[in-house]
Amino acid sequence: MNLNLKTEKVIKEWTDYNGHLNVAFYIHIFDIAADIMLDSFNMGGISAKKDKKTTFVAEMHTIYNQEVRLEEEVETKVTFIDHDKKRIHYRLSMFHKKKKYLAATNEVLSLYVDLSKRKVIEFDSDRIILMDNFIKKNLSEFNTDKLFFSNKLKKSL
Repeated sequence: MNLNLKTEKVIKEWTDYNGHLNVAFYIHIFDIAADIMLDSFNMGGISAKKDKKTTFVAEMHTIYNQEVRLEEEVETKVTFIDHDKKRIHYRLSMFHKKKKYLAATNEVLSLYVDLSKRKVIEFDSDRIILMDNFIKKNLSEFNTDKLFFSNKLKKSL
């Protein structure tokens, strides 16, 4: 998986009366990108259907840095990932494709869930390996500044 998850062009239906991307559609774009990332860790939509295991968002913190307007393109990238036995903590960042400025960030804490029991469970070992390999490969690219949920993971010592 690449750090750059998805590029989207802002369409009219996603804009509001201020002429820029509506708050709900920032989250929509982040969610589409998160699904791509989660699928690469075998815990997204494909896993939900096939294995009955997926993630549920428990908490989310979004920061809007600079507006994005109609017809402009944004790139959504992974800028941080960590996990414990049952939670994945990540931040996605949205950049204006042409002007390269940071438009928004979306930090998320999600729980790994067995859909057949509707209970939080520990990650399967293959998912941990996928996440750990991605983290190891990209650690130098991660930005840990101003993480809102950094104290939420329960790391074993």
